Amino acid sequence: MTSPAVPRASGGAGRGALRGDLSRTALTALAPAVWGTTYVVTTELLPPGHPLFAGLLRALPAGLIALAITRTLPRGAWWGKAAVLGVLNIGLLFPLLFVAAERLPGGVAATLAATQPLVVALLAVTVLHERLSARRLIWGLVGATGVGLVVIGPNAAFDGVGLVAGLAGAAAMAFGVTLTKRWGRPADVGPTAFAGWQLTAGGLFLLPLTFLGEGPPPAIGPTAALGYLWLGLVGGLVTFILWFRGITTLPVTSVAVLGLISPLVAAVLGATLLGQTLGLIQLLGFALSLAAIVAGQLPEPIRSPPSVSHPTPERTPR
Repeated sequence: MTSPAVPRASGGAGRGALRGDLSRTALTALAPAVWGTTYVVTTELLPPGHPLFAGLLRALPAGLIALAITRTLPRGAWWGKAAVLGVLNIGLLFPLLFVAAERLPGGVAATLAATQPLVVALLAVTVLHERLSARRLIWGLVGATGVGLVVIGPNAAFDGVGLVAGLAGAAAMAFGVTLTKRWGRPADVGPTAFAGWQLTAGGLFLLPLTFLGEGPPPAIGPTAALGYLWLGLVGGLVTFILWFRGITTLPVTSVAVLGLISPLVAAVLGATLLGQTLGLIQLLGFALSLAAIVAGQLPEPIRSPPSVSHPTPERTPR
């Protein structure tokens, strides 16, 4: 008798799914890696004193370009959802981060932003009805600690308004990430259009804030134009397409912890381009942050259901 063939499709499918997850994770990780260049670009290329204008140019033109490319507008309830997500992910996030950056040392502001994975891990329980994961909380705490070791200097100062703004910025992005995961995206809408909705909504929210808070825009020379193009086309359009695509296709807590890459890239660029030094403590922080990022991509361990013992039926004597 011929033995039945062993099915191999499941193993191949499993390996294919794993490769797909790894590629999506790598592409999603490009977004916070590019965002890590924002500090260097802002300080070295852009005119000082206009952070909101930089945020506006990062969001609104990119959103309008995405809408022009896709020619897809929200329908029905998605007008409201897109507005909420755009305000949380972009419109509120940018000014809160700028306030934190202006009133706090950059390292303190970056560490507050790095608390986002902890907030997402808690919101996943209340908004997404996922089981509370102690492992996610612990690794989120390890990651935030690692970022703090990398970027906080010995003379760090703390300002009350800056602390509130930094924590509020992390909370706004965490809410935006979690709601993006909960609502998903319409089946007939691609990631470019989805990012365009949010970038446009966030940019329109920033528009009055920018001109009320900063007045007329600054003069833009060739160097500043290059910086704004980088922030808008690459740091805005391309990265948010990758970021929102990752949120809708990967576990939300795994995506959130990828945000730790941003301050690490900023620290590396500061060391290589601006002559900033990285000592032993900073290298230890790097190791902790990288460990948290890798651990955040691992799936939760599968809990085997408790075994149920069945009583042995009594034998009837004959």
